[in-house]
Amino acid sequence: MRNRPGSGPVGTGSGSGPRRPRVRKPLQTGRGVANGGSGPATSNRLAPIELMKRFVVIPAYKAAATVASVIDRLPGELWSDGGQAVIVNDGSPDDTGRVIDGLAKQHAGRVVAVHHEKNRGYGGALKTGLAYAVEKGGEVMPVVHSDGQYAPELVLRLCQPIEAGLTGIVQGSRMRGGARSGEHPMPLSRYLPNRVLTCLENLTFGTSLAEFHSGYMVFSKGLLERVPYRALQNNYNFDAEMILLAHLAGVRTLEVPIPTRYDGETSSLNPIPYGLNVLKMMWRYTTGHYLRLLDLHEARQAEGGGKAVPAELRAVEG
Repeated sequence: MRNRPGSGPVGTGSGSGPRRPRVRKPLQTGRGVANGGSGPATSNRLAPIELMKRFVVIPAYKAAATVASVIDRLPGELWSDGGQAVIVNDGSPDDTGRVIDGLAKQHAGRVVAVHHEKNRGYGGALKTGLAYAVEKGGEVMPVVHSDGQYAPELVLRLCQPIEAGLTGIVQGSRMRGGARSGEHPMPLSRYLPNRVLTCLENLTFGTSLAEFHSGYMVFSKGLLERVPYRALQNNYNFDAEMILLAHLAGVRTLEVPIPTRYDGETSSLNPIPYGLNVLKMMWRYTTGHYLRLLDLHEARQAEGGGKAVPAELRAVEG
């Protein structure tokens, strides 16, 4: 069984605490390895060592008015290098489904539309999109939100640490990028809870991230095969749980500074349930829940099991 993490340059960074993970085989990410340490990545100094298949995952809920502009803002180099995008319509009651079907026709061979008949939540949409991307040969999967709040123009920059073999998980960090500065700063009503929750999470997990709650994430195929991401919560806490699973597996999260943009848009994230789910994650960590998920996942892989997820690994909501 795996020991719990604590201090030292492992996972998402050094931090105080009595627990430390067992040394694991480094995760292969392109040419090179990634394990231990954390912190901001100076990605303008990174050059991809080898071209990896990029597959942008876009969870979409009630995004009929914004998702087309997100596709338009993705850099042309993504397409010229053979990259693709999958948009997951998560049971939207508006015209999101019709809009993304139109985008798939307009950008045939580049954009794929996938539909959930019923809403499964942000995490549920990401699971569908990530699984589709891996099945179609994706090697590096950036997550771009359908409202355009996280700049789609920066997607290739966030892929660079994985393509350079430095890690298997990247976070675009608003805190590293000056969340309270700029033309559209993060409101105090979002900034303060973010800081408080991140402080509690760092203390609980023995990490040192600037924030746990940015949704601009990039995952490598190697990490998705290594951790049981399908067993995580279907809500907005999916990203933080992925950071935690990577930390427990000895894979560092690299933070790349990104700009903050808040234009007074209405978010579908309800802060009270979200905060409660963060506390739920911390409680589950103290009970060994995530370590058990990793152990069961590794046992299944060692036995050469198929793609079906056993009951023990299914997320329990509530």
